[in-house]
Amino acid sequence: MSAAKALNIAELHRLARRRLPRILFDCIESGTENETALSANEASFARYRLMPRHLVDVTRRDASLSLFGRRYAQPFGIGPTGFAGLFRPGADAMLARTAVAADIPFVLSGASVPTPETIAAQAPGRLWYHLYAAKDPAISADLMRRVAAAGVEVLVLTVDNPVPTKRERDIRNGFSLPLRLKPSILLEALTHPGWIIDYLRDGGLPTMGSWAAYAPAGSGPAEVGQFFRQHSPSIQTWDDLKRFREQWPGKLVLKGIQRPEDARMALAAGVDGLIVSNHGGKAYDMLPIPLFSLAAVKDAVAGRIPVMFDGGIRRGSDILIARALGADFVFVGRATLYGVVAGGQAGADRAVEILRDEVDRGLGMIGCPSIAALDARWLTPATPASQESFA
Repeated sequence: MSAAKALNIAELHRLARRRLPRILFDCIESGTENETALSANEASFARYRLMPRHLVDVTRRDASLSLFGRRYAQPFGIGPTGFAGLFRPGADAMLARTAVAADIPFVLSGASVPTPETIAAQAPGRLWYHLYAAKDPAISADLMRRVAAAGVEVLVLTVDNPVPTKRERDIRNGFSLPLRLKPSILLEALTHPGWIIDYLRDGGLPTMGSWAAYAPAGSGPAEVGQFFRQHSPSIQTWDDLKRFREQWPGKLVLKGIQRPEDARMALAAGVDGLIVSNHGGKAYDMLPIPLFSLAAVKDAVAGRIPVMFDGGIRRGSDILIARALGADFVFVGRATLYGVVAGGQAGADRAVEILRDEVDRGLGMIGCPSIAALDARWLTPATPASQESFA
């Protein structure tokens, strides 16, 4: 089966697994420590069901939402996924083109292969940039200058990853930056010839374009990756946030907020939006499940700034549930990454098409012509036993 004919994200997931060497697929799939947050993120949606209203005219259904003064055709965008260009050469550009065609935003990872300038030229008006703040403030300042000059209007600052993570699956596999392909890894990789051919055709290990300008002169891909790891993760404080707010001229979004008090402090600091997230389970296994933190963060800012969401979305119904719980917008990460890994441009397009179709069908089935109308009144507990905790 080709990626273009996949019926759901799970099928794209299987195709991506088949294409990638285990060390790379596990890099996408891995979490931290016991990896309980990974499964909990996805399972959290099963706590809810959508309560339908029947005998409603749903001939026309509107899934579009406004965000930062722009109307997007769908209630979801493509979130940042680091090193995508290692999994599939050109992946970030493919995702950017998919976003343009679907009229949705694309957040370029601060750990991307192409430069933000390159991708901005391919996704005008739809590119956001995801900043991994460097230990050297001058690097962060210059990255912000570059992306602003490229026309990027929204900066996403990740705040949930201040110290190195313990991703035990990656440690066992020997995955690190720079990537070193040991003989045992190479032997397993040979069972995935499609990836090997593309990897060699593209020149081998790719260079992290955003960071190449700051690494020592003459640095190759491995040295640039090592330089990135020397500067990220880095510890940021509220004083640093004040500095970012002064330096960044556009919309500033904090990613990783889950505590209502932090949400109120971010609002007071001049932040323009929040993304409730636990880094897809890749930061710390004991962080809260974002779907369960969403409503409290939404209440904390009282509608004064958008509250967005990511974490565990694999179905269009997940997007509807997140919206009903208060998400002003939703981002998907692994779902679209599976698509682009599995089938390149066609796979990226198919991932978005699947979610778009499921959102549209879902709106029709529950009798809600406009996604903007979704709120908690459209939700019901999945089982009677969960009634008390649901309230």
